[in-house]
Amino acid sequence: MKTDFHTHFHLLAKKKNKRGLAPIYLRLTVDRKRMEYSISRRIQPEYWNGKMEKVMGNNTNEKEINTHINNIRHKLNKIHQILSDNEEPITASRMIQELKGENKPKPKMTLEVFKEHNEQMDRLSGKSISKSTSKRYWTCYNHLEQFINEEYKADDYPINDVNHQFISKLEYFLKTKRECNHNSALKYVNNFKKIVRIALANQWMDRDPFYNYKVQFETVEREFLNEEEVQQLINKDLHLDRLKLVRDMFVFSCYTGLAYSDVKKLSEADITTGIDGGKWIRTRRTKTKTLSSIPILPVAEEILDRYKDHPEVKGGDYILPVLSNQKSNAFLKEIAVMCGIRKPLTTHLARHTFATTITLTNGVPIESVSKMLGHKDLRTTQHYAKIVDRKISDDMKALKIKLAEKEAETPTDEKKRRFKNQI
Repeated sequence: MKTDFHTHFHLLAKKKNKRGLAPIYLRLTVDRKRMEYSISRRIQPEYWNGKMEKVMGNNTNEKEINTHINNIRHKLNKIHQILSDNEEPITASRMIQELKGENKPKPKMTLEVFKEHNEQMDRLSGKSISKSTSKRYWTCYNHLEQFINEEYKADDYPINDVNHQFISKLEYFLKTKRECNHNSALKYVNNFKKIVRIALANQWMDRDPFYNYKVQFETVEREFLNEEEVQQLINKDLHLDRLKLVRDMFVFSCYTGLAYSDVKKLSEADITTGIDGGKWIRTRRTKTKTLSSIPILPVAEEILDRYKDHPEVKGGDYILPVLSNQKSNAFLKEIAVMCGIRKPLTTHLARHTFATTITLTNGVPIESVSKMLGHKDLRTTQHYAKIVDRKISDDMKALKIKLAEKEAETPTDEKKRRFKNQI
């Protein structure tokens, strides 16, 4: 049954303050039960019209009080309608609570939501996501925490208040205070975008602050070794076992396209017989969980044979004795100096070398390269194709110069004879 309510605004003259201002109260009646509520406004008693329940006068203060009274009436009508529609009990106490906002849920805070997400990522780490992905979200969290502390002088920030300006300021903060390059800053902003999507899905936010925010990454030219540099690396006589091991693991990646994490976990079960009767590597990438199918080239097979009797291989679960990524990259820098290679050798540069120098440059179709690299999208592989196209363009420019030089050296009589034959 619908329950009506009645409002009555009145002045409480006996509670006048030292300045002679009396407070205005609301008396709310529901089902013959009353409740008094101060509307937090005071007025000189002589200006109050009890019959009209309003303040008399036209100055700014008097107009504001009357507007406030009208707003309260409007809010109470809205509260009453919502409670009626939801078939919830309607009492004076409940309506006053709703008016004061006491029943409103506590607003969700940005870092609070981010932390909950990251803790969930930690539980999935090593299962459905990589440990590096989980670590990256915590790094983003730390950046965001510092940004909120410095920009808003707060420990946290209501996620519903995050807007376009907040995101633009965050990007600027990452590029200046945190000294991130353009692409790194945008990657962190994209990490935060996932938290916003979670908030939107749970209706903790009224609007999407990324609606008019455009992310445009700068094209990064990926380094790779050319054929001469690869051979130089293979042929270099290294006297330290640690350098030989790291060089061999790097070359193995150059001829398989496997990332460091995939080489490290490579087991006997990943070596299968392919459709051609030869040895293939079939493994799921640690990063994306996509399947990579790679025929083992002779150079890579020779490295596998070389280490099959290594103590760590014979007594372990994996078929290559891979050092830590940090040590590998440090030793690769030593090797680069010894080989006279100026490019920054890293374990991942080997994967780029496979995509360009070993496969695409030698005419392997891009679809096959994409499959071997375990890319989910061919567009990811097409970036390498652009690098190869640039190399072809440079080679053709060099050829044009050579042809021009030969033409310049050709005797005039020979040029005339050629021209006559063309006619």
